[in-house]
Parts: sequence; C-alpha cells; structure tokens
Amino acid sequence: MGADELIRSDCFRYAARSSWSVMAKQRAVQMGFRYTTVLRKAQAHRGGLLHYWYRLRLLRLSRKTGFQIGYGARIGAGLFIGHRGTVIVNGEARLGSNVNLSPGVVIGQENRGRHKGVPQLGNRVWIGSNAVIVGGVLIGNDVLVAPNAYVNFDVPDHSIVVGNPARVIHRENATEGYCHNQVPDSTPDEEYSVTEGGAR
Repeated sequence: MGADELIRSDCFRYAARSSWSVMAKQRAVQMGFRYTTVLRKAQAHRGGLLHYWYRLRLLRLSRKTGFQIGYGARIGAGLFIGHRGTVIVNGEARLGSNVNLSPGVVIGQENRGRHKGVPQLGNRVWIGSNAVIVGGVLIGNDVLVAPNAYVNFDVPDHSIVVGNPARVIHRENATEGYCHNQVPDSTPDEEYSVTEGGAR
C-alpha cells in the first residue's frame, strides 16, 4: 500500500470514514492521526527535500506528543494511537494491521539472550497502557495485551496477555470491542501468524 492509502486506513480507524474533509478534521483534533500522517509521508519520501521536511516535522511532533515511533518501523494499515502520552516503538519493529497503541506502551529491543531482537506484531493487536513488549518475539493475530503487562515471549493468536510476569489466556475474539473500525488486514511484507508451530 502507498502512503496515501495507509493514511486513509489510519483515518478510518478514528472516524469510520476517510474522505478528504474527514481526514482534515481528524488531523486537527487527533494527535495520533496527525503523527501517523507525517510518519507515513516521511517513510514514503526516501530522498530529496521532502524527505528532510517530513523528518523535521516528525521530530517536532514527537516532542509535542511524546510519540516516538522509529522511522524504519514497518507498520500495516489502520494504526490507531488513542491518546496523547509517551509511546515508544523501535525502528526495527513490525506491526500488522489494526493495531492500537495506548499511552505508556513500549515496543523495544532486547540486546542479548535467546530473545535478542525486536518484536513483530500480527493483525488486530490491542496494547493497553504501560504495557511493554520486548525482544525478538512474535505476537499473533487477535491479541489483547492488558495494561501493565510485560511480554518477552511469543504469544499465539486469539490470546489475552495479563500481568507481570505475564500469563496467556486463550480466547477467541480476544480484541472484539477493542479494535474498532477495522480495515482489511495488510501486514508489511508477508502475512504471518503465531501458532503452536511458530510463525508462518
């Protein structure tokens, strides 16, 4: 998907519509949408003056909102950041479609051990306030990470993750009622899901 299509999909998550007038209004009132619009543009323009213009705007918005999503992060359609507050996503992370990020979320790198690396999230993942996901772990589709959870292990599809240390509760439609106004799934690169046998 191109940057314009991704921006439309992000807008749809906020307003259930994505006309030009609706996008203009959402940029004015939703800091999360304003930030992701600039992020998508910065990622699309890899050279020239527009590249530096969007990178500068992204830096200024990061200081204003507290959102720090690495420029290199690969993010599917329909990203939703509901509230202003610190949100940190490593620049090597991969997020699927219809992902919700809450204030205080950290999606970060682990620098040693068996989970060395950066997380990969599937589609329809809702991450609650102050939840932390670290390491080279795979978070499946339809996963709800509860507020304050600390996750450094693979999580299968259709799960709720709670606590610190975290535990997994299997439940169909785990994110039902949480990931609203969904757009068609479209993960960066290839589709994948986490099952008992690992990623596919």
